Amino acid sequence: MTSLPPTATPVPIVLAGARGHGRWHLANIRRLQHQGLVRLAGICELTPLDATELDAFADEPPEQSADFGALLDSTGARAAVICTPIQTHTALALTAAGRGVHLLLEKPPAATRADFDRILAGVREAGTACQVGFQSFGSHAVPAIRELVAAGAIGTVRGYAAAGAWVRDDAYYRRAPWAGRRRIGDTDVVDGVLTNPLAHAVATALELAGTTAEDVTAIDTELFRAHDIEADDTSCLRVTTASGPPVTAAVTLCAEQAGEPYVIVHGDRGRVTFWYKQDRVLVQRAGHGPLETVHGRTDLLENLVAHLTDGTPLLVPPERTGAFMEVVEAVRTAPEPRPLPSGAWHTVPVPGTGATRRVVRGIDALVASGAETLALFSELGAPWALSEVASS
Repeated sequence: MTSLPPTATPVPIVLAGARGHGRWHLANIRRLQHQGLVRLAGICELTPLDATELDAFADEPPEQSADFGALLDSTGARAAVICTPIQTHTALALTAAGRGVHLLLEKPPAATRADFDRILAGVREAGTACQVGFQSFGSHAVPAIRELVAAGAIGTVRGYAAAGAWVRDDAYYRRAPWAGRRRIGDTDVVDGVLTNPLAHAVATALELAGTTAEDVTAIDTELFRAHDIEADDTSCLRVTTASGPPVTAAVTLCAEQAGEPYVIVHGDRGRVTFWYKQDRVLVQRAGHGPLETVHGRTDLLENLVAHLTDGTPLLVPPERTGAFMEVVEAVRTAPEPRPLPSGAWHTVPVPGTGATRRVVRGIDALVASGAETLALFSELGAPWALSEVASS
């Protein structure tokens, strides 16, 4: 990774949302500040961070305020990282754009397609850069896989499938008022497994397929929940496009055993499996032995800074996430997630924590089968999923 030339000025940055996942951004900003690329000018939090939380910035503590707009003004920020609850993204993004401040906007970029369109219009009118935080798009494996597929290495592509089997304890849905909510009052939140915790799986499959919002002709969803929440925690979908093969996803937060999420590109003469969090790729094709490679990754904030300093193209401009926002909209407008029958799940202790979590019986195999066959849960015969397909 490169640093700015000695004469260059580090880009002043405000971080909105420095706890939870925001801690990762705080550490990443510290890393880039050490390289001379950025300077943490401000932190926007309802409750200011204490000295312990800001220990890494003790030599140059950032300004803190709960007023995002005022903080952008007082710090002279050139860029902002927004890592706040989903339903706040639009207002904060437009506040930044209105001040000419460039953005790294966490995923999902918005809770509704209408709000996403407002963000698009706002940054275009302001002429500001906006990078959406799908970190997997920065993996060098993504262009490598697309080139491999385009060269015909696995034959004709039959479909793209995402799979994710994660575990979350019951406290996961008590960590914030918006966790596991579809809406708060009249405000959409859409904090389901497809749209937030395992959004990378869905978005990465769509990215490998090259699917745009305009390509999408139909989205079939099957949304379920084992937890006592509004949103879905165990779901699948199929995206049908005008000209390309289908894209499917099968995901859960109620796995029997936690596993690495992945995307499979199915061809008629082979397949490519991509474990996107590990940047790891396995190619299996007729007439060849299996080939596994591990690729590098470009950090999205570093890419945004390079875009601002030397015109490097953005890796994840909002337009590149349009197909994913079609999925968000399909989930938002789908029927309420169906609670799984009590016999379909059970509760197990989380070793060493005193916490418990819910496990859907047989879900690990079902998720894997969905990725293998490009099929929905109902098509795989899950008794609790029959007659559940919703289309948009």
